[in-house]
Amino acid sequence: MTDATQATQATQSLGLPIRNLLVELLVEELPPRSLKKLGDSFAQGIAAGLRKQGLAREDATATPFASPRRLAVHLTRVAAQAPDTSSLKKLMPVAVGLDASGQPTPALLKKLRSLCGDADPPLLSQLKRAQDGKTETLFLDSVVKGAILTEGLQAALDETLQKLPIARMMTYQLADGWNTINFVRPAHALVALHGEEVVDVSILGLAAGRQTQGHRFEAMTNPLTVKDADSYEHQLQEEGAVIAGFSRRRAEIERQLLAAAGKEDLGLSRYDDLLDEVTALVERPSVLIGEFETAFLDVPQECLILTMQANQKYFPLLDAAGRLSHKFLIVSNIRPADAGAVIAGNERVLRSRLADAKFFFDQDRRKTLASRVEGLQRVVYHNKLGTQAERVERIWAIAQTIGLQLGGNELAARAGEAAMLAKADLLTGMVGEFPELQGIMGRYYARHDGVAEEVADAIEDHYKPRFAGDELPRNPVGVCVALADKLETLVGLFGIGQIPTGDKDPFALRRHALGVIRILIEKEAPLALHALLGQTADIFGQKIKDPTGTTAETAIETLSDFIYERLRHYFSAESIEGQATDLDKPNDENRAAFSPQQIDAVLALRPQLLNDVKKRLIAVRAFAALPEAESLAATNKRVSNILRKAEVGTGREVDADLLQTPAEQTLHQALNRIIPEADTAFAAGDYTASLQALAALKIPVDRFFDTVMVNTEDAALRHNRLALLAQMQKTMNRIADISRLAI
Repeated sequence: MTDATQATQATQSLGLPIRNLLVELLVEELPPRSLKKLGDSFAQGIAAGLRKQGLAREDATATPFASPRRLAVHLTRVAAQAPDTSSLKKLMPVAVGLDASGQPTPALLKKLRSLCGDADPPLLSQLKRAQDGKTETLFLDSVVKGAILTEGLQAALDETLQKLPIARMMTYQLADGWNTINFVRPAHALVALHGEEVVDVSILGLAAGRQTQGHRFEAMTNPLTVKDADSYEHQLQEEGAVIAGFSRRRAEIERQLLAAAGKEDLGLSRYDDLLDEVTALVERPSVLIGEFETAFLDVPQECLILTMQANQKYFPLLDAAGRLSHKFLIVSNIRPADAGAVIAGNERVLRSRLADAKFFFDQDRRKTLASRVEGLQRVVYHNKLGTQAERVERIWAIAQTIGLQLGGNELAARAGEAAMLAKADLLTGMVGEFPELQGIMGRYYARHDGVAEEVADAIEDHYKPRFAGDELPRNPVGVCVALADKLETLVGLFGIGQIPTGDKDPFALRRHALGVIRILIEKEAPLALHALLGQTADIFGQKIKDPTGTTAETAIETLSDFIYERLRHYFSAESIEGQATDLDKPNDENRAAFSPQQIDAVLALRPQLLNDVKKRLIAVRAFAALPEAESLAATNKRVSNILRKAEVGTGREVDADLLQTPAEQTLHQALNRIIPEADTAFAAGDYTASLQALAALKIPVDRFFDTVMVNTEDAALRHNRLALLAQMQKTMNRIADISRLAI
């Protein structure tokens, strides 16, 4: 039981008032994307501050409220005053503080006066003796007065406001014209009620009261007088026309959206992020249905959807096939008796936006994508890596190299064509207006120009995966160009020293690395990682050399480490759930999560074919389940230590004539029997069988170490035994470093 809980229970037992508390800060419209975080932080901060001071129970319920114009919290079971608590303060050894007759010495009196200030010094009866180690020590037994709610809430408010996650402050003057306040938005009122009583606190130049404001246009009364802490939410909704709770407001909007869409027999596109933003923009939501001219549907639906969602915060409606309809949903902040004027106004605004999108689309198609490629020479990519045109040349060369390896000359030619056109849409009006559409518009314009379907698809897909769980390129051409684009970015930026540090990753290199990993694994591309990085580095030539003189080889090694660390995360248990891969399907022994030791064992060998890693992990997991696994892993670790210290002998062939003891002869015979079996399974790609064949080594290996001294004084015998161990280690560690499984 914590001190705060004890204090609150003591308060209740003393009969001190325990009531629910309400604190609200009324402000100008808050940043919508930060509202929920601000509301939660405000509520949690005040609750934590009061619990720490013993004014609220640990199990007190804190309910956050956050609307565009308010941050608030309702906290249950808050005491008017925390109970007094006893405190033992160490003073000094008894021998120093008391004289022979037991009276306080000048040193003790001085110490007590310094502690008590102007108050009377404590009586000797308040001094207690206790052992402090081997020394008998004096302690002052004093009573600490419990915090009163006014002081405790003031402290909690001050600390909470200091810690609010505010990205950017505003500066404004108070009504007196002299004092200046810094806060996320200008604050207008503070409500602090303990039950029915106002708590005398102040922040941001505002003294607490019981008056707030409801909806700007639809409140029944303004200002609104809050009766008590428990009536706050109900009064705001009934008298103020405001749904104060963020979650309740979000649920109400979602309910109305789904009902309106169902009424039209249509569906919603992905809306979670937009729903959060709209929830932070309205206080009294009302969902209305609007329409636009069907002629606008000739524009790619991605453009129309982005225009509606990003600019106007509307919810597009889709038919059963996922095609955009000419109807959309509006979340209004008012509920007029006749919504016709509201709908017409929104339709008029959207019509202008869609007309702009149609204009960009029509204008862009007057020039081919191929004719825009030359213009990339005037667009700087990076001051050390050249223009976008130079970048395209590199991507073209990398994509062709990958295409040759994956599908020969025909795939290389298609990949080269797609790579040359991949960045051309950056110079279109539509992408200039909506950068999020890069690649998507390139695909539409390429199809309009008569480019082959697989090349057009690759232009869009070369950005994929754009985020965690995103889909991968749909065809081999897209795989080549997507890999080329990400490898060019990674090698180029690592080559000039732009390496992510801590949380800083301005070029999203972690995302690019994960994209390379996902494509190689999930598309089962048999491409060696180090070779890919080396080929890419060769294409850069002298451009990838940072100011410290780092060579391309050093940059590639650093990048390789970076990618393997991302690979570790990709296969780790905590990341499986968020992956859109076949690894997260339940009840499949081939797709379950892997332990850190199993991942470490496989990645210790730095396997070059990443599409091979999952099979290795499955094999290691199966091996680890064998009863012989623990002993063999420990033995492998022991062998690794022996061989690491050996200066000679590990590279020699085993001489059967020098095998003197039965144990080493038996081990040699076992290896001669097991190695071919393991080799055959390994060559066939059956890593599980290859590793499980090693289980038969447990008994001969144990006998070997029980009876054979490896580091004997006879050099010839020592070298032969080291060679035998090296042969065994090579066989055991071909798929993974089995020693990493040792506990």
